[in-house]
This record gives sequence, C-alpha cells and structure tokens, in this order.
Amino acid sequence: MIGEYTGVYSVLLYLIGLVDGGFRFVKRSSLAAMIDHTLLRAFATETDMRELCEEARLYGFRAVSVNPVWVSYCAKRLRESKVGIDACIAFPLGADTARMKIEATRDAIQNGATEIDMVINIGALKSGYTQYVEKEIGAVVKAAKSAPVKIILEASYLSNEEKTAVCEMSMRCGAAYVKTATGFGKGGAAVDDVKLMKGVVGNTLGIKAAGGIRTYANVMRFIEAGATCIGTSAGITILEDAPEDNKG
Repeated sequence: MIGEYTGVYSVLLYLIGLVDGGFRFVKRSSLAAMIDHTLLRAFATETDMRELCEEARLYGFRAVSVNPVWVSYCAKRLRESKVGIDACIAFPLGADTARMKIEATRDAIQNGATEIDMVINIGALKSGYTQYVEKEIGAVVKAAKSAPVKIILEASYLSNEEKTAVCEMSMRCGAAYVKTATGFGKGGAAVDDVKLMKGVVGNTLGIKAAGGIRTYANVMRFIEAGATCIGTSAGITILEDAPEDNKG
C-alpha cells in the first residue's frame, strides 16, 4: 500500500520545497542526462544487465554504472548509443592494493569503459596515510588516460576534515568528480556532504551524489546542494515523477 503513494509523496515533498523558496524544475530529458543508471548487485545476471542497457538507451541516461566484469558486455550492447560505460573499481570497500586498482582501471578502459568510479582506501586515510591515498588517486587517474575518474569518498565514514582533504587531493590529481558514497556503506548520500564538497571543489570538479537516492524530490535537493550527477538504481521511477519536457 505504501508503494502506491511513493510518487505522490515525492511530489508533495518537492512542492513543500517550492513553498520554502528553494527548488527549480529539472525536466525529464535533462535529468536523465545527469543520471548514472546503476546495477552493482553481486547476483546480477546477464538478463539484468541487458535490461539495464536497454533502459539506459530508452530513457537517455548519461551512463550505466556496473562492476568491471560487465563492462565489455555493456560496451557492446551500447556501442551505437550515447550512453557511457561507468566501471566501478575496488567496489565497494576500496580495500584493494593500489596496483590492483591501477590494473583494474586499465582493464576496464581496454574493455570499453568510458568512465571510472574508484573507492579510496578508507583505512589508509583514517590511519593518517594521506600521501598514500593521494598517490593512489593520481595513479588511477593516470591509468584511466582521458576517461573521467570519480573519486568515491564513502563520506559516512569520514570526518569533515577528511572529506575536505580527499576533495583537495582529487583536484590536485586531475580527477573529474568527487562522489559521496557507494550505497553499500553505513550511510548513503547526504545533502550536507554535497554542500561541503561543493564548498571545496567549487566548479573545478563535478559532484556525484549516490547512495539511497530514490525520489525526484530527493534528487532535486541534491542538485540544489551542488550535485551535477546522480547515481541511482531508481532512475526510471525518478523520471516518472519529473516534469515532462513539453510541460511547464
């Protein structure tokens, strides 16, 4: 019964935001072009991945975000489309060695990835090994060649000082985006984290909000906070709540 009201509730929250004086409309095609259509479940099948690619092509999503094992398959299925192939490296723990991350990045690019999402070594950062973390980010950016790299903070585990430090490292290393979370940690995307990240990177880097984002109203809050890309497995539901291109 609750599920029947999800769309209505999303719109209601959005309208509340309008009354509060904050939101702007983002219509379907523009919003689709900001969404990384995501499927990272360990038990995803070939049928699931085929459907993901078909949906991405149909709705005009900016990319599909997948585990490296599916990069080649998705690249072939989306070869004649504008949909990008986003490979998630060291996902979701970030606990691979730097060499493993570098090789996984190279392999993903060779298999057709057009973008890389890489989870930082959270334990190294928490242990104070900031130089190691920065060198690792730089090495992955280099391995990706010209492909944009998104650096995943897994912000729910980090202090504000650590979040700031990773954003600064990402800028120095030539990353393209900083990203809030994997969606597999103890917390997902938070508006306050996006605001903090925006305050650090400004317009130098993009900001990808990901982790538990499932409604249009929630997406709009992240966009207003500074997000330029949204990672979600609920992209179709979100678009269904968005204003149609020929209205408003």
